[in-house]
Amino acid sequence: MTYNEIISAKIFSREELVRKVQRLQYFGKKVVFTNGCFDLLHLGHVDYLAKAKDCGDFLIVAVNADESVKRLNKGDSRPIQDEHSRAMIIANLHVVDAVIVFNEETPYELIAALVPNVLVKGADYRVEQIAGHDVVLQHGGKVELIELVQGYSTSAIEKKIKEA
Repeated sequence: MTYNEIISAKIFSREELVRKVQRLQYFGKKVVFTNGCFDLLHLGHVDYLAKAKDCGDFLIVAVNADESVKRLNKGDSRPIQDEHSRAMIIANLHVVDAVIVFNEETPYELIAALVPNVLVKGADYRVEQIAGHDVVLQHGGKVELIELVQGYSTSAIEKKIKEA
């Protein structure tokens, strides 16, 4: 198996990932879920994902599809990288166990299908603002808020590049 095939194997369909999560939880593993656009990978993303991984045994990262990013009004130039590129880059991180691309505005339906043990978002959110928090909490899981590394954002990087 080539390295690209190994990395591609970390990218799941919804049905495949539901089965994987059920197996992991059956064997007592703690499944962690987070999501984002991850348009230009930077230190803030890497730090955040490493901290998310520390919350359990198996880290799932849901990446917004291109159309989903456009609906988030992040600007006309976004996403900068296409969804396949973003998913492959995230899958290449050793702390990430699974990647899934979702097209909805929020990952609520995906979280409801997977029912992870831990839902992670940045501390710039309040628990009640996080899509799927109710599903996770109703099933005895936890919502973790992670402090973000200040000064790092895709928007700031994009602005710096345009001003150069």
